[in-house]
Amino acid sequence: MNASSSRLSQSLNSRFSTSKVVSLLALSGSLVLSLATIGCSTKNYVRSQTAPLVQNTNELDAKTASDHRALVDTDERATKGIAGAQAAADQAGQHATAAGQSADQANQAAQGASNRVDSLNGVIANLDNYKQLSDVSVTFGFDKTVLTKSDKEQLDGLAASLQSARGYLLEVTGGTDSVGDAQYNYKLSQRRADAVVDYLSAKYNVPPHKFYLVGIGKDAQIASDKTASGRAQNRRVEVKLMSNMTSGGATAASNAISSN
Repeated sequence: MNASSSRLSQSLNSRFSTSKVVSLLALSGSLVLSLATIGCSTKNYVRSQTAPLVQNTNELDAKTASDHRALVDTDERATKGIAGAQAAADQAGQHATAAGQSADQANQAAQGASNRVDSLNGVIANLDNYKQLSDVSVTFGFDKTVLTKSDKEQLDGLAASLQSARGYLLEVTGGTDSVGDAQYNYKLSQRRADAVVDYLSAKYNVPPHKFYLVGIGKDAQIASDKTASGRAQNRRVEVKLMSNMTSGGATAASNAISSN
């Protein structure tokens, strides 16, 4: 009986151990399955919670990048705008400077014109204040306009007094005898006066504005045309040296004439 009891006891122990092992294995499997299920659930939960955060972060990064580009564009436009404004200001300054210079030049020109008008008015006011200092008369052959050697010598003597004269005029009057047509004689007297002016201008550089030239034809004769000698005297050009008494030229011209 003891032997039977021992075998029974061993058998029971063996069964109990096997059952225990099976139970433990089943429990372990359940635990692993539970843990796996929990793990999957946790990952899904974490993923569901972090996905919006990731999306928000990405959107924030994109917005930040967009804002940065906008700031860069704004800065570039501002820089260009400042540069353009500076260039416009510089150009406006240059225009203002040029306008100021033009205004100054216009004022100077106006002042110069005013001075010339005043000077001309002074000359006009003194037209009656001229005094004759000297004169010469050169004669011509019949229907001639050529100066003789004697004529040129007389003009040379008159021109010598012009070197130191100021404010002077040369009154050049051409004449003819009464022979021939009046209109023809008028033109002939003009050509004779021109011959005298051309000689003094070419040889002594007397400027044109110093001459007062007139041809009178057969008018204002100085001798009778009834004789050959009288007609020869009328075929003449008279040159008078006139000096303005207010310019100081009369004194200088008088001294020059006296020294000659």
